[in-house]
Amino acid sequence: MEGKVAIVTGANSGMGLATAAALSDAGAKVIMLCRNEERGKEALAKLKEKEERQLELILCDLGDYDSIRGFARTVKAKYKKIDILVNNAGFISLDRQETREGLERQFGINHIGHFLLTMLLLKNMGEGSRIVNVASGAHKVGRIHFEDINLKKHYNVITAYSQSKLANVLFTRELARRVAKRGITVNCCHPGAVATNIGIDRDTGFGKTVTGLLKPFFQTPEEGARTAIFLAMDDSVKNVSGEYFYRCRIAKSSKRSKDMRLARKLFVLSKKLVMKN
Repeated sequence: MEGKVAIVTGANSGMGLATAAALSDAGAKVIMLCRNEERGKEALAKLKEKEERQLELILCDLGDYDSIRGFARTVKAKYKKIDILVNNAGFISLDRQETREGLERQFGINHIGHFLLTMLLLKNMGEGSRIVNVASGAHKVGRIHFEDINLKKHYNVITAYSQSKLANVLFTRELARRVAKRGITVNCCHPGAVATNIGIDRDTGFGKTVTGLLKPFFQTPEEGARTAIFLAMDDSVKNVSGEYFYRCRIAKSSKRSKDMRLARKLFVLSKKLVMKN
């Protein structure tokens, strides 16, 4: 991994922090994409306790197109080639929220934010580059609500989250097809049940008690990040693309997640959504 440049979204905590640590320990220069400056700096300081790690913090809000475009411009001005992109950041909320552009926030961050980021960085990726999308087993109960993509009529947390995670898998399949001739691989993974800060309200602390009670039954962030790290680094998957992994192996995904007509339809919609603003 020496000399390689990696980007990890949501790198300030949980699986993102564990992924950034593992990639930098392997010798890669890791760009930590974080939304919050204070938490980002705390994470950077923690990781830099090992002096040999090469790390850089660049702020970005995946719920804001302008912020994503600014991040991409900064990275592309500094680095000619991006070798690894781990789209790890995730958002979940019991109540319906919207991004700056008016998208339902789980779909807007978990899928569209990463879609825009990835498409902007593709020109700086090439032979041997790897894209890893952190999806979820929740995709199996999801569907894409094209008639109400922002779930204004029938919102609930499971419907929203599962839609965004199905979108992750469909995006993986379609993007893998589109970049195959360029030698770029695109895979996604289910991390399993992991004790992270996702779902905890940063302002009120809501969700901490439940997470604390369930923590003994969850994997650690390091364990949950293992498959994403494997997909980003391991030689055994350097030519594997368009697959869904769990526990470092190709796993069964839903029938809907393998529907390439659906994947193409979502890709077209996603392009329209990011081009409108």
